[in-house]
Amino acid sequence: MTLIEMGQAAKVASSQLAVAGAAQKDAALRAAADALEQGEPMLLEANRKDVQAAEAARMRPAMLDRLTLDHTRISNMADGMRQVAAQEDPIGQVIEGRNLPNGLEIRRVRVPLGVIGIIFEARPNVTADAAALCLKAGNAVILRGGKEAIHSNTVCADLMRGAVEKTGLPRDCIQLVQDTSRSSSTGMMQMTGYLDVLIPRGGRGLIQSVVQNAKVPVIQTGAGNCHVYVDDSADIEMAANIVDNAKTSRPSVCNAMETLLVHQDIAEKALPVIGARLLEKHVELRGCPRTRAILGTDKVVPATEADWATEYDDYILAIKVVDSLEQALTHIAKYSTGHSECIVTRNYRNARIFQQRVDSAAVYVNASTRFTDGGEFGLGAEIGISTQKLHARGPMGVNQLTSTKFLVMGDGQVRA
Repeated sequence: MTLIEMGQAAKVASSQLAVAGAAQKDAALRAAADALEQGEPMLLEANRKDVQAAEAARMRPAMLDRLTLDHTRISNMADGMRQVAAQEDPIGQVIEGRNLPNGLEIRRVRVPLGVIGIIFEARPNVTADAAALCLKAGNAVILRGGKEAIHSNTVCADLMRGAVEKTGLPRDCIQLVQDTSRSSSTGMMQMTGYLDVLIPRGGRGLIQSVVQNAKVPVIQTGAGNCHVYVDDSADIEMAANIVDNAKTSRPSVCNAMETLLVHQDIAEKALPVIGARLLEKHVELRGCPRTRAILGTDKVVPATEADWATEYDDYILAIKVVDSLEQALTHIAKYSTGHSECIVTRNYRNARIFQQRVDSAAVYVNASTRFTDGGEFGLGAEIGISTQKLHARGPMGVNQLTSTKFLVMGDGQVRA
């Protein structure tokens, strides 16, 4: 099918989904989850082809980790769909209501967005997560993954399409673009009249390309140049634990930290402890002159201007010693992508200042940036982390994939 044909089919499917009951949508999600588990052998075989091709192309280890599926990850994908099914149906929820003096009854209710397009990179789990969330919110979805995961994505989408059709919902409520060339990505950006919103999920390059070129509305997600600032009053062991977790627990994801800022008054004591933890995990350290003087020029390579703005998605960390909280705030304001930032401190006033001044979707005091996740926030699965302020911000769950409309009941009223 061409993109236009897919868009036409999605429009028809979305009109059916919009009036589907919660029970039917939830049954479809549970059936899709079962299909993923029952189709595990096919999924693993397809994924093996993708991984072999990625290894031959010398994909970076962190990105290869994103691509790889195993029994546990497939089970997690299925469980995620069941968790979405268990959530309250947002469609039809009354957000607010009032009766006017003239007798009009006004209610504002949640409604689906319609047709959502999602362009993403080498993460097969996104196929399942995105389809589940869109379906729950009554939206049809057109998925366009990267070429690195085409075999895995195709099998995953086919399993889900077959499962939802058996429950009476249109199979075209979930569609996967088979063309992974740049032209298909560009084509989706131009699908006015078919896509109600386009969501890019991937690195900064992908996101910026969509934002700059799309003619359809876009929700920005994912770019995560996240910072941890160690204040002068910080507990050093706590700081080491947070930095270690934020950088090394899974460096390829958008909520992993990329830059460490350390107050000059604690740097001499804190950096050796933190640096030792990171070097044990084989993290490449790129530091400012003061960082290199403390940790040793043999252990830390010189940081360049580009390092402060880079989302590595890898075992690489930029480190800078700053003179003050104010300098840390200035640095973050200049280089942050608005995702997640953390201060490690025992100073309540500084913690409050940091949370008030940092303009990001999630701002932490004494906790790892890795918590910026729909599941960790108790929101269930997510479509991504929105780093903009409209239409949503932070983890985007089911509620964030809806719009609202006003329902007005009258009894013959006319405006004077």
